[in-house]
Amino acid sequence: MPSRKFADGEVVMGRWPGSVLYYEVQVTSYNDVAHLYTVKYKDGTELALKESDIRSQSSFKHRKSQSSSSSPSRRSSSRSRSRSRSPGRPARGRRRSASQSREHKDDKKKTIQETSLALLVLVLFDDCVSSFNQKPNENNTKRYNGEPESTEKNDTSCIILEQKLKPELEIKRVLEQYSLRSRKDDKKKEEIYSEKKTFVAVKPIEKVPTKTKELEFGGRIGTFMLIFLLPATVFYLLLMCKQDDPSLLNFPPLPELESLWEGRVFGVFLLWFFLQAVFYLLPIGKVVEGLPLSNGRKLQYRINGFYAFILTAAAIGVLLYFQFELHYLYDHFIQFAVSAAAFSLALSIYLYIRSLKAPEEELAPGGNSGYFIYDFFTGHELNPRIGNFDLKYFCELRPGLIGWVVINLAMLLAEMKIHNLSVPSLSMILVNSFQLLYVVDALWNEEAILTTMDITHDGFGFMLAFGDLVWVPFVYSLQAFYLVGHPTTITWPVAATITVLNCIGYYIFRSANSQKNNFRRNPADPKLANLKFIPTATGKGLLVTGWWGFVRHPNYLGDIIMALAWSLPCGFNHILPYFYVIYFICLLVHREARDEHQCKQKYGLAWERYCQRVPYRIFPYIY
Repeated sequence: MPSRKFADGEVVMGRWPGSVLYYEVQVTSYNDVAHLYTVKYKDGTELALKESDIRSQSSFKHRKSQSSSSSPSRRSSSRSRSRSRSPGRPARGRRRSASQSREHKDDKKKTIQETSLALLVLVLFDDCVSSFNQKPNENNTKRYNGEPESTEKNDTSCIILEQKLKPELEIKRVLEQYSLRSRKDDKKKEEIYSEKKTFVAVKPIEKVPTKTKELEFGGRIGTFMLIFLLPATVFYLLLMCKQDDPSLLNFPPLPELESLWEGRVFGVFLLWFFLQAVFYLLPIGKVVEGLPLSNGRKLQYRINGFYAFILTAAAIGVLLYFQFELHYLYDHFIQFAVSAAAFSLALSIYLYIRSLKAPEEELAPGGNSGYFIYDFFTGHELNPRIGNFDLKYFCELRPGLIGWVVINLAMLLAEMKIHNLSVPSLSMILVNSFQLLYVVDALWNEEAILTTMDITHDGFGFMLAFGDLVWVPFVYSLQAFYLVGHPTTITWPVAATITVLNCIGYYIFRSANSQKNNFRRNPADPKLANLKFIPTATGKGLLVTGWWGFVRHPNYLGDIIMALAWSLPCGFNHILPYFYVIYFICLLVHREARDEHQCKQKYGLAWERYCQRVPYRIFPYIY
């Protein structure tokens, strides 16, 4: 295990992330596990830097003094030699020697001046370019609690300095054009310039691929168990809903293995999957760029999920017009779940095999541990693509989310057929309406998913493949599936109360997400002038007003309220319909913990200030 090079409290030169500029920092601590130094800049910003991004002050000062002190020593030695010449030499020789000495001295002085001027222009050009290339939201660091932000830059300094240097640059150009020096002197000058330049221009540091050291989901053992536990949970819930008494203590009998598989059902599932793929490839909808990857590249995504939903609805309408029995989904529901699970497993195997040949910079930050089971579960490759077809982005919204709505519609039709109803029950209408609103909202705001953890951090492995293709359509539709076999009657006042609850949850969910997305897209928007935020070293701001000043994850709070409203129409006879809201609370609390850990590492001191300002995570005054 390598020993640390810099001690706590030592003042060193630290490289600013994303640039080649070094600033004076003080080492505050060292992480032995991650091998990262926590350093503090003069403006109070704290960042975690690698040892390769830190240099001692002596190396910078030594190089600077060496380049500036070489000329005086040479000049003094030249003068001493000219004074100690033999007096027996002719005067003409002395005059020639003196003139040669003066010319030599003047050439040296001119070379040093020109070199210093070139270095100054180089540094000023780098500063101007770096300040010009910053995004608008990086400089929009308004006041926080009345304190001016020290990270703001004034670009007019570059213009003033350019005006001051313009005459000198013009003189330098003329001298170079009409220079009478020999090529040998010019070559020597270029060597001196290049030698000095090596002391100023720092070579860009190449990013070394890092392994995932902090394992989540219980590490290798936990992920191994989840690969079997997740499918078992899905089939247990579906078998319980089939029973007349779906109590927890009434364990359902295991069906025969032959009854769980049917080739025709698997064929229908494949048809559905590839139909959504065709809709995804249609050249409709706008194309947007995602967040920058580790190598700075931005992937392009076509936003046409809502159009795919419209086309799917039209296709379902045609099937119903030709009297296709959609309740076929209800009759073979467990077989469809088995088919989806088998397909997701095969997809996960393919994803892992292809990830073994993926470049290091395309691997997921959280799925590069080197352990087969862990990387297979969490996903080894961040954005697996076949040409322009993004597999993870496609599965995130299309087959599972739209399939969820189709399954709910099939359950509604099955309820009407089994119970001989002319219209669906009020409970079934509420469940279908609430969840339809949720899916349409997700597809309408499809672009917002590009900033979520699933896209930016998690790889595409068994966890997301199974979750998108099996867990979402077959577990999220549990309330509708339950109501087919266990009809529940509710009154209109109760239905109105549940509707109001769902609307409150949806309002919090949508307004919080819109507030966050609009701020990320354009922090300088006049409509957001009333929002206060804490600036960070990354150039992004942490909102401390609006919904994000109420709790740290208001969108999670709205999600949980809606989940409760989806379960209430099923009544209180059994806890099974409430599995979704219980699971969702556990999921969002776990995801919130992951968010907290990543934000603390990313934003440092700014995140601690944000937590002090907004103490509650999801539930106000509770958690």
